[in-house]
Amino acid sequence: MPHTETPGTEAALAPRLRWWTELPLILLVYACYSAGRLLVRGDVSGAVDNGLAILKIEKALFLNAEHPLNRLFTHEAWIGIPADFWYASLHYLVTPAILIWLFRSRTVRYRAARTWLWTSTFVGLIGFTLLPTCPPRLLDASHGFVDTMAQYSSYGWWGGEASAPRGLGGMTNQYAAMPSLHVGWALWCGVMLWRYGGTRLAKAAAVAYPLITTIVVMGTANHYFLDAVAGAAVMGVGLLLAPLVMRTADRVRARFLPRFATVAPVTADSASAAASAAASAATSAAGSSATTAASSADVSAGCQTSAGERIPRQRDARYGAGAEPSASPQDAGDGAPAAAR
Repeated sequence: MPHTETPGTEAALAPRLRWWTELPLILLVYACYSAGRLLVRGDVSGAVDNGLAILKIEKALFLNAEHPLNRLFTHEAWIGIPADFWYASLHYLVTPAILIWLFRSRTVRYRAARTWLWTSTFVGLIGFTLLPTCPPRLLDASHGFVDTMAQYSSYGWWGGEASAPRGLGGMTNQYAAMPSLHVGWALWCGVMLWRYGGTRLAKAAAVAYPLITTIVVMGTANHYFLDAVAGAAVMGVGLLLAPLVMRTADRVRARFLPRFATVAPVTADSASAAASAAASAATSAAGSSATTAASSADVSAGCQTSAGERIPRQRDARYGAGAEPSASPQDAGDGAPAAAR
């Protein structure tokens, strides 16, 4: 028999999620992300060397999408300015919006999707730690890159230091280019929209959003092409690790919070067995009721009396089994006339 789930049982597999527990978790993960970028800055010379090494690898692979895109964004303000807004803001808006949408309308899928996103983010932090990388915009001008965020800073809220608001550039690690989590998060959003959007518009957005984000991060000189590839790879690693992370979380919850222990999934076989057991119990109860009713009928029948009998079974007690009463004045009752002698 194929394995199927009874509708409504999916939510029983895990404790019910609440927004007031999810919001602090989201803030905690983002705080860890920001703290990790700040604490692991790496030395500038090493980061520049890593950036130049990536350029050499791309040159050997005949990959050079960054230069033409950056020139286009630099010379065409009508492209460069919206691209800077895209880079500086959409990952703060679209990613939480997709999370909220999943939480409200795809609750059964939310926990796995959220765990995938968080796991990939922490994998990205490991990348920032092990490989601090100077983005193209911070390389020497001789390498041919222009920082569009600095060029168009008067049009937005950011300054000349990354996409941070003016005066807060020191609060971010500008040498965290590898991998590009802008691309990784956009890819996650695209997968969620493609799988659960259900409309042609959602599927079009699922393709367009990560693709445009990849173009934007290169055109604004914030990432190399290989940074974008690494961002996609990080999401792949996070997807593979997410089930292990959820199982570990379930074990910890079952150990320290027994009342939130995971409930075993309900299959069609178990549901059928439960229904059979319920039917058997109902049949047994009906049989018991019938037996009780029959016993009551027997008692009622045994309590029938005839004229002249003051108590039930008086006739049986006086004449014994099988004996018939004779027609005598005594049997007729106290008020009967005496027979003629």
